[in-house]
Amino acid sequence: MSQSPKFPFDLISFSHLRWNFVFQRPQHLLSRAAANHERVFFFEEPIYEAISEPALEIRTSPEQVIVAVPHLPEGTGHAAATHAERELLDTMIAKWNIQNYVLWYYTPMALSISRHLEPALIVYDCMDELSLFKNAPAELIDNERELLSVADLVFTGGQSLYEAKKDRHPDVHAFPSSIDFEHFSQARKIAKSHRPDPEDQRAIPHPRMGYCGVIDERLDFELVAAMAKARPDWQFVFLGPIVKIDPNSLPRFSNIHYLGQKDYNELPHYLACWDVAMMPFAKNDATRFISPTKTPEYLAAGKPVVSTSIRDVVRPYGELGLVEIADSPDDFIRAAATCGMDEGALPIDWLERVDRFLAQTSWQKTWEEMSKLMACAIEQKSEGSQVPNEKNDSETDFLLDNNASETAFSAEVA
Repeated sequence: MSQSPKFPFDLISFSHLRWNFVFQRPQHLLSRAAANHERVFFFEEPIYEAISEPALEIRTSPEQVIVAVPHLPEGTGHAAATHAERELLDTMIAKWNIQNYVLWYYTPMALSISRHLEPALIVYDCMDELSLFKNAPAELIDNERELLSVADLVFTGGQSLYEAKKDRHPDVHAFPSSIDFEHFSQARKIAKSHRPDPEDQRAIPHPRMGYCGVIDERLDFELVAAMAKARPDWQFVFLGPIVKIDPNSLPRFSNIHYLGQKDYNELPHYLACWDVAMMPFAKNDATRFISPTKTPEYLAAGKPVVSTSIRDVVRPYGELGLVEIADSPDDFIRAAATCGMDEGALPIDWLERVDRFLAQTSWQKTWEEMSKLMACAIEQKSEGSQVPNEKNDSETDFLLDNNASETAFSAEVA
């Protein structure tokens, strides 16, 4: 982590994701924020349980992020829940003497408990088009419109989202999914060391095609089922929690293996023992604007990748020949066969080109660029002027548990 001088403001983040859920964009960025800000608070959605009074659980994560979890009595109505959350938030701010702070939003639904606050800066890190996700509340669109009207800076989790938001706010910047290269490249060393597989993967034969991430409506289960049926000699491994869908609806074949959610630190050990990594995303509203964090993670692990034609995967990864793109079962099987599931292999310079591309970015670099923009915006505000409109050039942009409340919902990113 960078040892640069601390940003002299606390940061309060509102998220639709739990800190202890899949380690992804919020965790990567806010872990780095915790090393550079005075304090970072991660305010989660409430958990409803058999208690008599609202309470706020506060703990410090290993990354030194202060995680705040509201606990509300079961059956609390919408208006009462909003009031209780606002009071818990205000109590936290008073108790922890939070005076100079930045508000950092992942969900516009949090405006209902925070619009009365007076921060030094408001940042909207738009990591997904949440309104298109399953179970999205109807008021989310109106809340996002309000958030865009009050935010000082807007960051987007991919180029597609940037293009969708750039005309809705004067200061939008694209920060596509980045990579913790040191972490995921461990898989390469593990593979060369011939270390034993993780225990629950050890008995699964080769060749293996693997996926790690949230298992939800964004995956094309018909595609997976067709491939598993067509190639019974191939093994399909899924790591991750099953969310918002009925587990009984998942395809069940002897060569499909659902191993559950794994700790972030375990992932390189699983990926090391795959032959090919897959991203069998469905082409639907929920995937229209996604920029999967797993794309660079698979590549850093040294694994060939086959993906359906998700826009932010095709460009740049597919166009640069770093990821194979296929949509039909036959094409997906053919692509996987030619890059490692059968006798095929990728070009000899493929990994060298992957590493050159990945060297251009990191979560640390992303956070440093975001911090510069925040510092500039705060300085502009302190001088009483408006933040200048300095949109990133689109090509440069490229290089650069689960409890839902009544006022928000959990929409996990790929």
